[in-house]
Amino acid sequence: MSLVALAMLGIILLGIAERSKTPVMQRWFVEKMDAASRTKLAMDAIRDARLEMGIPIDIVNDPSETGLIGFKVSPVTTSRGSHGQKLRGLDPNLAGVFVDILKRARIGEGDRVAVGMTGAFPVMNAAMVIAVESLGATPVTIPSVGASMWGANHEDLTWLDMESILLDEGIISHRSVAASLGGSNDNGRGLPPDGRDLVRAAIGRNGVTLIDEPTLDDSIDRRMDIYAEEAEEDGYDLYVNIGGGLASIGSTQTGRLVKPGLWRNLPTKNFPRRGTLVRMAEMGVPILHVRNPDAFVDRYGLADEPVPLPEVGTGSVFYQNRYNVPLAGVFAVLYAFVIFVVVRIDIKHYIFRKARS
Repeated sequence: MSLVALAMLGIILLGIAERSKTPVMQRWFVEKMDAASRTKLAMDAIRDARLEMGIPIDIVNDPSETGLIGFKVSPVTTSRGSHGQKLRGLDPNLAGVFVDILKRARIGEGDRVAVGMTGAFPVMNAAMVIAVESLGATPVTIPSVGASMWGANHEDLTWLDMESILLDEGIISHRSVAASLGGSNDNGRGLPPDGRDLVRAAIGRNGVTLIDEPTLDDSIDRRMDIYAEEAEEDGYDLYVNIGGGLASIGSTQTGRLVKPGLWRNLPTKNFPRRGTLVRMAEMGVPILHVRNPDAFVDRYGLADEPVPLPEVGTGSVFYQNRYNVPLAGVFAVLYAFVIFVVVRIDIKHYIFRKARS
């Protein structure tokens, strides 16, 4: 009977302790909130510009009406893409995740961050640039402009066009230093001729240097040259890859071999092709690999299906529920005391019964 009572008391105390959990701000909360808020402003600015351009929003495929979900197929669509991943990539709180990782990578005032990206995840692109700038660092960005399904794949609203909108609105401060067409060879392979022309036109109207090399290895070499030209004496403090651009990751196999997240030293592997990411790592530059949002959703408590769009400040990257430690301590002492008393009573009862027998 005493064991049942102890069990019931333990369950009651545990239930009270669970109810005592309170949300506690995580490290770098202010910086994370600032970056996430600016990313939401960026999303609103792009949506408003899209509507002004007369590009319709498909509320079935873009249920939050962000204007940042593209089309399944367009003249500048380079490859297949997961619609679910594109929806998860719309969360402005990803900027808070990027701030957290950048801070852990010791990125701060005066640092330089090289970034390779595609048109696949425009919100993640904006969130990364905003996160880098919010810490006082300089992003040096080279995107491949073509996009996979559901990405920034409208010929009049490519990632570079979105970038220009954000620059005009004062939401970001740095323009890409160069851009390629993208596709399976980074020179538009897989796109129709008019699609390649449309991407070149997008690069031209946004005043960005065109990378248009005959082979993928040549494109990688050209990117490395441009990064070197843009680097200062101390070089780069981090290289970031967003998406699956082959000039950045080298090959799809490399994109899978390198786990998403921060790498201070990239493990030595027999990579099929040494893309920009691998070459930067060989130069001693830490790597942040962000192939898609999936790896960061569970890790940072983000919405798996962000419909409706999550509020800024949502996720364990901003708050984590913590126990009321003093209360839990009192309960632990109380429970230990009750156990002690029950054991003493049971021992006395046992001794008394034995003496009588």
